[in-house]
Amino acid sequence: MSSPFSFVQSSSSSSPNLARREIPGNYGLPFFGSIKDRWDFFYFQGEDKFFRSRMENYNSTIFRVNMPPGPWISDDPRVIVLLDAKSFPILFDTSKVEKRDVFTGTYMPSTSYTGGYRVCSYLDPSEPNHGSIKTLLLTFLDSKRDETIPLFQTCVKGLFSGLENQLRDTNRVDFVPLNADLSLEFVFRLYCDGKSPSDTILKSDGPSLIKKWLLGQVLPIRTMGLPKLSYPIEDFILHSIGIPFFLVKNEYEKIYDAFSSSATTFLDKAESFGFSREEACNNLVFIAGFNSFGGFTTWFPSLMKWVGSAGETLHRDLADEIRSIVKSEGGITLKGINKMGLTKSVVYGSLRIEPPVPYQYGRAKQDLVIQTHDAEYEVKKGEMIFGFQPFATKDPKIFDEPEKFIGNRFVGKEGEKLVMYVFWSNGWETDEPKMNDKQCPGKNLVELISRVFLVEFFLRYDTFTVEMDASNLTFLSLNKANSY
Repeated sequence: MSSPFSFVQSSSSSSPNLARREIPGNYGLPFFGSIKDRWDFFYFQGEDKFFRSRMENYNSTIFRVNMPPGPWISDDPRVIVLLDAKSFPILFDTSKVEKRDVFTGTYMPSTSYTGGYRVCSYLDPSEPNHGSIKTLLLTFLDSKRDETIPLFQTCVKGLFSGLENQLRDTNRVDFVPLNADLSLEFVFRLYCDGKSPSDTILKSDGPSLIKKWLLGQVLPIRTMGLPKLSYPIEDFILHSIGIPFFLVKNEYEKIYDAFSSSATTFLDKAESFGFSREEACNNLVFIAGFNSFGGFTTWFPSLMKWVGSAGETLHRDLADEIRSIVKSEGGITLKGINKMGLTKSVVYGSLRIEPPVPYQYGRAKQDLVIQTHDAEYEVKKGEMIFGFQPFATKDPKIFDEPEKFIGNRFVGKEGEKLVMYVFWSNGWETDEPKMNDKQCPGKNLVELISRVFLVEFFLRYDTFTVEMDASNLTFLSLNKANSY
């Protein structure tokens, strides 16, 4: 494998060592070309084959194609695709790409979904509110640093009890609903002064209400997995018309009311930053509901799928590391968690092989020259650039056995050099989120909570088995540790 450390980021200047190539691919006929690509993406090829077949056909990790949803919903479905680790980071450089209204891609859901406001995720760093909202969030999360671990420990106990009770009764248990309850309980308590969502207007319906609100925003870039005969109907409704907000208006009002009445500290702080409580609360609902709850409900099943599928040897090694350090530290501490090299590597490995946010978009602010490992390409000002993260984080010129989950891949000096290429947070992994970038402000929180999850899990259990289909993670067995 060639050395991956000869570059730091994509360049907008030409390199004498790389051949200049024309970007391959095309967009087809107006309207119909976009429809064809959409059907390939959702129905004929599927996501992975859609990109891989074109990459192989063009012999290039950069090419032109249309991205869903396409006509009537997208303003313009035409994109330039980046599929390698060298070109992908141009999307992190907000001096070169604009991030205005591209959070969900080539379309933006109605602001009715967010109380009439363009929330932080849709703002470019050049817009004044972006830096203020992100600084507010970073400051708030920092203020919660001493509460985060004990709060999550309290919340996760209910998930473990649910797993054990249901396994005892049925010999298999769906992890997804239990995880949704855990995710909302933790997120709501974190942002809402320790209050439980079940003590608000949400009662026990919080996860289902938020999921309905989320679906209206993401279904234009999803498929529901219906039978083939339903494809034309699904495609027309989801990808050509979209889901109108009035169908989830009642759900959103309940979610908003719950946060508005409970997040006193956050909203007071927002007012000190110059925001109205209404604008701050709509941003908070999106941060907590879309980014945080939506992220954890996707991410934890993925994490446990990869850890579970790795088998008993990795489980034993994780349990040995976690238990010995917890014992030496006299409990679960941040200092101890930071000593757990294998646990940290497993989290990075799962984020690498299946990033929870697979798509990144940006519009070129100027004429650019983007480099891959083998060539360089011209991108014109105003063109939309799209990065498919699961290919960039499995770049074979960076990672040996790129399609394989290896638990200790990031352990040791050489393993730590590869950490920077775990691009899951819309930034280099070795960077810290800042007010003037678009890196996920919850990056450190997600990684810490993921490690705490594994610590709590392997203090209780020696090993486990799971099975995963398109939408569900099912636990089949749990071997409880002798000390529990």
